[in-house]
Amino acid sequence: MSLSPALHASLDRPVWSALEGGHRHLARGGPLARRYPREIGPFAALADDSPAAWEALAALLEPGEAAMLVTPEAPRQAAAQRAGLVLTPLDPVLQMVATRTPGPGTLPFTVLGQADAGEMRLLAGLTNPGPFAERTHELGEFLGIRDGGRLAAMAGERMRPHGAVEVSAVCVHPEHRGKAYARHLMAERTLRIMAGGLQPFLHVYPSNLGAIALYESLGYVLRRQLHLTRVMPA
Repeated sequence: MSLSPALHASLDRPVWSALEGGHRHLARGGPLARRYPREIGPFAALADDSPAAWEALAALLEPGEAAMLVTPEAPRQAAAQRAGLVLTPLDPVLQMVATRTPGPGTLPFTVLGQADAGEMRLLAGLTNPGPFAERTHELGEFLGIRDGGRLAAMAGERMRPHGAVEVSAVCVHPEHRGKAYARHLMAERTLRIMAGGLQPFLHVYPSNLGAIALYESLGYVLRRQLHLTRVMPA
């Protein structure tokens, strides 16, 4: 795996890098703390671990609202508490990166858009691939496979840190599992990112062994483990 030092740094802090990079136009906040719009997703990030950055993040959250941090190190509880925030460590995630070009998918697919947004949310609700809100589909290009006229599988994009694009929302309707839909969409999604000269990457829970095996078969390898933390106003 030959990633540049700059790309390593970008992938270590994917949310912050995305919100000052490929998703800068979506960022809410300023130079110390940023977040995605609520209707797109719960992810937020800090420029650093300073008290001022935590105060800036607190100002972006409504009472009772939860945001998600993805960080290389566990955030400091004391620093967050001084800003009136409560941190809850969640299960870590594994970050994997593509190391080779996969063979193309062989099944017909469609590029999904605004007209498909309702079906996309329904499919995400059935399969729980991660946070999927009203406007999550606006984060990037989503591909889908229809079976019997119904959206049976999809795979899309989420964070766009400098030099990379995250593959996300890979899900298959329970009634259509075992048809290799995820493999075909993953292959096509990976190829499209590579065609743009960018590094495909993804996040997966360590317990999701089936998904990890699929990703490995397509040339993805483990890069590192990242911390996932929920943050809320006290």
